[in-house]
Amino acid sequence: MVIAVIGSGYVGLVSGTCFADFGHEVICVDKAKDKIEKLRNGQIPIYEPGLEELVDSNVKAGRLSFTTELTDAVRKADVIFIAVGTPSRRGDGHADLSYVYAAAEEIAASLDGFTVIVTKSTVPVGTGDEVERIIREINPNADFEVVSNPEFLREGAAISDFKRPDRIVVGVSGDRAKSVMTEVYRPLYLNQSPLVFVSRRTSELIKYAGNAFLAMKITFINELADLSEAVGADVQDVARGIGLDNRIGSKFLNAGPGYGGSCFPKDTLALVKTAQDHASPVRLIETTCSINDQRKRSMSKKVISAVGGDVRGKKIAVLGLTFKPNTDDMRDSPALSIIQALQDKGAEISAYDPEGMKAAVELVDNVTFGNSAYDVAKDAHALVIVTEWNAFRALDFSRLKEDMAVPVLVDLRNIYGKDEVAKHGFSYMCVGRPDQEA
Repeated sequence: MVIAVIGSGYVGLVSGTCFADFGHEVICVDKAKDKIEKLRNGQIPIYEPGLEELVDSNVKAGRLSFTTELTDAVRKADVIFIAVGTPSRRGDGHADLSYVYAAAEEIAASLDGFTVIVTKSTVPVGTGDEVERIIREINPNADFEVVSNPEFLREGAAISDFKRPDRIVVGVSGDRAKSVMTEVYRPLYLNQSPLVFVSRRTSELIKYAGNAFLAMKITFINELADLSEAVGADVQDVARGIGLDNRIGSKFLNAGPGYGGSCFPKDTLALVKTAQDHASPVRLIETTCSINDQRKRSMSKKVISAVGGDVRGKKIAVLGLTFKPNTDDMRDSPALSIIQALQDKGAEISAYDPEGMKAAVELVDNVTFGNSAYDVAKDAHALVIVTEWNAFRALDFSRLKEDMAVPVLVDLRNIYGKDEVAKHGFSYMCVGRPDQEA
């Protein structure tokens, strides 16, 4: 089966590469000539573990190719996946669907024979209807069906998520499209990955509902972390205690500085806007968005408290800039809000991240970047762990104490315990646990 993937960003590149690895012939299309040229030369524009090797092997096998020519790719394809960006629209928070609709217009002009057109991008309810309307208006004689097939990929684990999914959700309106999508995902279906067929609008809502629920779960445990601190409880034990209940589950119950990334912030906001447009507000999601925005910046108060209540003129070393480990994605990262808040109080910031510094340079000002945790910690009054990279899980505290101006650790991901660092002479502050000191 020939598959064209429009958009070679995170979702498009991972999806296209994995489809090729299943044995399909995949053509990835993108208007960015420099990106396509780099991909042809084996240069991957994003950091995702295992992706570079998978792209290379499938290109060599002749199953995966890259082009800027949409027309030829569309004419060859049995299935076309639209995987372009849908960022929050500036000004009102709605999902910006301009790239999706532009892709639909270009696809419409090039269709040849029956084709299934799939929205892989995260889109609000009703977008598939509009894509269908656009195509029929431009090309009334086209033989096609529009399908919704949302992605559920975690950055840092996207390949395993694609190849071993919890479920594959497909929103269809006709039997021909259902048959084609069954064939597309046959390699996974044979491995008993649930292939869930629903209506197109239901599929679109499932994606937003899933992300919103996970965002609420994170926000819930973060609020309980604050309560745990106030009453002298341990939020990690609370999370373990409730997570053992199968109705709740243990995932997404790690207290921290709030969620970020390319999905949760924009998708929760887009769902809020969609609900408001249909006069059916989602109050829990609205509150989740508000709490999370406030939380990220408020984490700076922990740092300020840890260094005696004033950071003016003091050097604060930040470990971890990306919104989560194993990615170079800086979008809505808690680190951005924390750094800005500390700078507003007069702190001097040094920072290190294994993969995120190239992107961070464009997003933060007056930050000194280093080559390691020890590099940025020199003469610092506090070391702040914002992102739980593995490289930060076994720090040499004896070495750090020698280099730092004051031995203070602010652990916003709870990867250490007070006793571990106290024996090296460090004071310690964490999130939602009683074993900390101001």
